[in-house]
Amino acid sequence: MHDQYHDRIRHPMLRARITSAAAAAALIDNGMTIGMSGFTRAGDAKAVPLALAERARRDPLQITLMTGASLGGDVDKVLTQAGVLARRLPFQSDPTLRAAINRGEVMFIDQHLSETVELLRSGQIAPVDIAIIEAVAITDSGAIIPTTSVGNSASFALLADKVIVEINLAQPLALEGLHDIFIPQHRPHRAPIPLMTASDRIGTTAIMIPLEKIAAIVITEKTDSSSTVLAADDDTAAIAAHLVAFFEREVALGRLTERLMPLQAGIGTIANAVMSGFIDSPFRHLTMYSEVLQDSTFDLFDAGKLDFASGSSITLSAARGEQVFGDFGRYKDRLVLRPQEVSNHPEVVRRLGIIAINTALEADIYGNVNSTHVGGTHMMNGIGGSGDFARNAYLAVFATKSLAKDGKISSIVPMVSHVDHNEHDVDVIVTEVGLADLRGLAPRERAQAIIENCVAAPFRQMLRDYVAAANRRGGHTPHVLEQALSWHVRYGATGSMLPDTDTEPSPTRQAMSISEGKVRMS
Repeated sequence: MHDQYHDRIRHPMLRARITSAAAAAALIDNGMTIGMSGFTRAGDAKAVPLALAERARRDPLQITLMTGASLGGDVDKVLTQAGVLARRLPFQSDPTLRAAINRGEVMFIDQHLSETVELLRSGQIAPVDIAIIEAVAITDSGAIIPTTSVGNSASFALLADKVIVEINLAQPLALEGLHDIFIPQHRPHRAPIPLMTASDRIGTTAIMIPLEKIAAIVITEKTDSSSTVLAADDDTAAIAAHLVAFFEREVALGRLTERLMPLQAGIGTIANAVMSGFIDSPFRHLTMYSEVLQDSTFDLFDAGKLDFASGSSITLSAARGEQVFGDFGRYKDRLVLRPQEVSNHPEVVRRLGIIAINTALEADIYGNVNSTHVGGTHMMNGIGGSGDFARNAYLAVFATKSLAKDGKISSIVPMVSHVDHNEHDVDVIVTEVGLADLRGLAPRERAQAIIENCVAAPFRQMLRDYVAAANRRGGHTPHVLEQALSWHVRYGATGSMLPDTDTEPSPTRQAMSISEGKVRMS
C-alpha cells in the first residue's frame, strides 16, 4: 500500500506504521512532555502538532513542549490558542505565545540552548515521553535522517519512550549526508569532543535508534517557514562597516589574520546584515561555526569569501531557499549540521576561538547586555545560544541599533533592566554610531568608551551627565541607583525615554542634586 515511499522509508516493516497526523497525535496524553524537532523555523514538525491542537479543541489537554529553538508555520500560535501548552522551553519567537507567557498562562523556561539536553540526560528536568521528529528519510536500519535542522532532535529521539516521525516529501533527499550526529558521553567521565576545526565530522549522518521506538510515521509535504529577516538598511550597513574596520585594525595589529577566526552570528536582521558586510571586506577563506545558517552564509559562499559553514539549522528567505535547495549540490560539501549541544558547546567554542556576533535589546554604560526582556519584565524570545558563545568566545560582540521606536528609546541606558550577559562576557559593543572596544578597560573607562562611541544624540549628553553624577557618588562601578532605571520608568509612563523638559526636571539634574547633598553615600 505504501510502496511509493520506498526511497523515504527504506525498512519495509516501518511502512506499516504510516498513519494519519490525527492518529499519531492520539498517542499523546495529557501531562506528557513532548520533544519536537525544529530550530529557528527549520526542520520543525508540521502536521502532528496541528492535529494535536485540533484534538485539544474537542478534548482539552496540556503538555510540556521542548524544541531546539523557535518553530515555524504558526505551530506555537495554534498550540497556544488551543490551550495545549502548559510549559514551553527553551526558546520561542511567536507573538501569540509570547503574550501568553507574559500573562503568566504558559510557563516558559528560558535556557541556554546547549543546556536543555544536558538537563534531560542527567534527569534534572522531566523526561521526554514522545519525540516528534521531521525527517527526509528513514534508513534500512531504522536511522532517522533529519531535514534542515538537527537542534535537539537526536537526543529527544534517543531519550524518548516513543518516536513519531514526520517524513516530509517537500524536503529534498539531497539533504542526506549533510548531518553530523554526535552525542557527548555521560558525565563525569566524558571524553573531549574531538572537533578541531569547523569542518571536522565526528559522528554519523543519521539518528540511530531502535526500530521498535518508532511508533508512527506521518507523511507530510510542506516546506519550512521562510526567514523573517529584513533587508539591510543604512543603520545595519553602518554597523557592519564599523565591525569590518575593527577587524581590519586587529589584522594590522597582528592579532588576527585575513581568515579571522571562525564566525558565529545570531539570528535576525542585524546579524544577517553584519555577516553580509564581510562580502566587500578584505577578509577571505572565512569559516563559520554557528547555530543558524542564514541568507548571508550563502551570500558569502557565492562571493568566494567563505570556505565552510557548520551550524545546527538552515533558515532562509523564500527566494534564497528556493535557489539554495534547488542547487544544493553546489553547497553541500561545504556544510554540516550538528546537534545544538555540539554547535553551541562551550568546550568547542573556547577551543576554536570563535568570534561571536550577537544582538542586544539594550546595553548599559558598563557593558551589561539585555537580550530577552522588554522593560525588564516582558519576555521577547529568549537568550538562545548567545550566552553559550559570548562567555567562551575569542571575541564577544553585541550589536544593536542605537535608537528604537522612532528615536524615543535609547538602546544604551544607564543600567539594563535585565541582565543576560554581564560586563565580564562582553568585549565589543557596536551600533550604527560607532564601536566601543571594551577589552582591558575598567568600568569607568568602559562607560566613557560606550557613551562616546555608541550613543545617539540627545541621549549621549544625558548619559554624560548621569556618569558625572554617578562618579561624584564614587564606587568601582558608579551609579545613582535611584535614577538608574528612570529611563525605563519614563518610557513606561510617557512612551519616550526623553524627558519633557517643559513639565519636569531631567532625571540627570535630579541625580546631580541628590549626589551633591540630599543623599550622601560613603
